Amino acid sequence: MAAAKQIIVVGAGIIGASIAWHLAKAGAQVTVVSESGAGGVATPNSFAWINASWGNPEIYFRLRTRAMAEWKRLAKELPGLPLAWCGGLCWDLPADRLEAYAAEHSSWGYGIERVDRERAAQIEPDLAKPPEFAVYVAEEGVTEPVAAARTLLADAERHGTRVIASTVSALAQTNGRITGVDTSHGLIAADEVVIAAGVGAPDIAATAGISLPIETPPGLIIHSRPYKRLLNGLVHDEKLHMRQTAEGRIIAGSDFAGGDPGDDPAATARELFAVAKAALRDAGDLELDFHTVGYRPTPIDGFPIIGRPEGMDGLYIAVMHSGITLAPAVGLFAAREILDGERDPLLAPYGLSRFAQ
Repeated sequence: MAAAKQIIVVGAGIIGASIAWHLAKAGAQVTVVSESGAGGVATPNSFAWINASWGNPEIYFRLRTRAMAEWKRLAKELPGLPLAWCGGLCWDLPADRLEAYAAEHSSWGYGIERVDRERAAQIEPDLAKPPEFAVYVAEEGVTEPVAAARTLLADAERHGTRVIASTVSALAQTNGRITGVDTSHGLIAADEVVIAAGVGAPDIAATAGISLPIETPPGLIIHSRPYKRLLNGLVHDEKLHMRQTAEGRIIAGSDFAGGDPGDDPAATARELFAVAKAALRDAGDLELDFHTVGYRPTPIDGFPIIGRPEGMDGLYIAVMHSGITLAPAVGLFAAREILDGERDPLLAPYGLSRFAQ
């Protein structure tokens, strides 16, 4: 019987946690290395919207809808996973573009309902000013991102995964192959290394001469103190995206990825909170608790980087902005590719080599 493949996953956010869990479930010997602990850096600052919404070509829509289905599969395998299919109400586009989005995505099979003011008020009764026209997708959902990453890592540990709190300083190479990582705790050897370190990925990849064309735009999200239930699902209006967490916090950004924090993030947060509070009925006692400014690992063309870089054996890269939506599919596909050499056709457009063309 062949020895289990030794794999290091660098990063403990939702993508790293999902890849580690899928690898461990498939029988690999996995070590997760992260300096930030379970949840990583970007994941805690995520709006955590699971969707295949507007603004993307059909080929990427197909990957995202597959990922939504994989979230349901994952929830069956991990019953404690914090996941809610709460639906999303959207009117953050001009009416003509909103209608075009609804028509296009409906033709692709996305479950879009066009709603008027009365129906919008039924979906979200505590909106102060329900929209005259919106679209509603009942199949969209949310997770609680840090809790989800911790759940995945905890179950991966039950399958033998080691989780090490350490800083990766470099990729280790032998004869042109990646053979492990140098860390603040010394060298850790492996058959393959997975970089799933979000905004930290470019610096790690650069130690092996690999350039990752990634931007890290900031995004500010406000968090209220826990409050009574005011929102049933996701709300996306022209200047405000918000939802209510399982804990009862209203979280909001000027868009789902968080907005520009400006020169004074605290002042921006207070202004955004005032907008959110005014958008809700019966929110007189709602209070701002804190805000976060997250940095989103975004490849320069907006789409994920997933796969092995050409000319470098022993290395797999998984870096993307839409980590929450894509996590279970990326974990499944990465594990299959790493262990069995099978690359899912849905990943075909997302290799690093596209940037060299």
